[in-house]
Amino acid sequence: MPAPAATYERIVYKNPSEHHYMKVCLEFQDHGVGLNAAQFKQLLISALKDLFGEVDAALPLDILNYEEKTLSAVLRICSSGLVKLWSSLTLLGSYKGKKCAFRVIQVSPFLLALSGNSRELVLD
Repeated sequence: MPAPAATYERIVYKNPSEHHYMKVCLEFQDHGVGLNAAQFKQLLISALKDLFGEVDAALPLDILNYEEKTLSAVLRICSSGLVKLWSSLTLLGSYKGKKCAFRVIQVSPFLLALSGNSRELVLD
C-alpha cells in the first residue's frame, strides 16, 4: 500500500500595515539653509509632483515629527505610496537653486521601530 502523498500549502504573508514610517534627513551642500515644517512638507509634495504628477502628489503624507535644527523628520505615508515617495526623495536634487539630498535613515511599518537604531547603540 503506497504512502499517502504529502500535501503542502504555500502561505504568503503580505504586510497588512496601512502605513509605513520613514525617518529622513535633508542635507544641503551649503550649510546654513533652514526650513520650517511647512516649507519641508511643501518640498516633499513638490518632489512627488515633479516625478509623478498632480495625482500622486496628493498621497496621504504626514510629518509626525520635525526637527528644524537638523532638518530631519519622521514621515507617515500610506504603504501603497512608499516607493513613490522614496524614489521622489532620492531624485530630488535642489531646493530654490541650492543643491540638496534627502537621506533615508530608517523605514518601517511600525512607528516604534524608529525609536531606536541598533547601529547607534552604546553599551555601558
